[in-house]
Amino acid sequence: MLTCRSDQGGNFTSNTSNFTAKLSSLNIFTITLHGMVSTIGIVENLLILGVVGFHVRRSVISIWILNLAASDLLATASLPFFTLYMARGDTWTLGTTFCRIHSSIFFLNMFVSGFLLAAISLDRCMVVLKPVWAQNYRNTQLVGRICGGIWALAVICTIPFYIFRDTIPFKGRILCYYNYARFLPSGCDLKSLCKQRKEGLALMKLFLAFLIPLLIIIFSYVSVNSSLARRGCRRPFRFVRLVVAVIVTFVLCWAPYHLFIVIEMMAPSTHSVQAFTTKALPISATIGFLNSVLNPILYVFSCPDLCSKIRHSLGAVMESVLAEDLVDSARRRSTARSSISNSEFLMKRKNSAITSTLKPEEQDESCPTVLENM
Repeated sequence: MLTCRSDQGGNFTSNTSNFTAKLSSLNIFTITLHGMVSTIGIVENLLILGVVGFHVRRSVISIWILNLAASDLLATASLPFFTLYMARGDTWTLGTTFCRIHSSIFFLNMFVSGFLLAAISLDRCMVVLKPVWAQNYRNTQLVGRICGGIWALAVICTIPFYIFRDTIPFKGRILCYYNYARFLPSGCDLKSLCKQRKEGLALMKLFLAFLIPLLIIIFSYVSVNSSLARRGCRRPFRFVRLVVAVIVTFVLCWAPYHLFIVIEMMAPSTHSVQAFTTKALPISATIGFLNSVLNPILYVFSCPDLCSKIRHSLGAVMESVLAEDLVDSARRRSTARSSISNSEFLMKRKNSAITSTLKPEEQDESCPTVLENM
């Protein structure tokens, strides 16, 4: 089969024996860290979804947070499979279809996060600049439809990455990476086509998932701050602080990944920078995954109401568990007391029956014996 694989791969260039020899040091730490991060991220995002979905009044803000948490949960739920891939010596053993699905979840989260953060920034901008419009038209139904459109657009943007993802035999292992030679048109130049596809996907990620959302975010908050400064109004710090923290985390987590993608795309394959890029890209992708783990922490520490709701919900769960234990304990004690009472009642009835069957003289004769034995 003709394959046109990207040169990226980091430790893909080392063979399985070398990986096994180094497994006792840095790789074990990295694999363990991935496992811990994935577990923490899944628990955090499930907690956010549970609390915001069932214990917080439905509002525009809660819908934004629910959709961000759902995207982050998808990303963190895929991390255990990436951890398994690393633990098996960078060899994909879960089949081609799941390779494409797993990779697509990573890119879907990338697009959804960028689109949602841009939409949230525009939402805050409209609230400040067009308060009358926001009062009349800004509601949970509109935001719900916008979120649905964002997810649909993100799925469409993810389709090319699903199409060109493939399992590729490479030096005794199986890589889950790009195969740009899929669906070749007739009479094409394979090398030129692969280069075009590689550049197209890299620029698509850079502009749609990072640069355009970042420009929208910057424009929105510059407009909001300028408008509030002209009016001499106080800035609504609580939600703005949350959004700014989430945006800064998004930039810090995703900027290294896109930077190395661009370097890999532009640098010649024989250039020395390619060796550095191939080692840095897997690490930068891991940093991108951390965005899905850090967002729930920002929700909790930047929103006191959400923090109190989580404490209340966890407290209610613990009280329910303790109440069930107390009820079971009381039921067991009540059952034990009733059984003892029944036994004592039966013994008394038996003794009274024996006593009533004795003759008066037998009772008189038995009393001294009892007294003597005392």
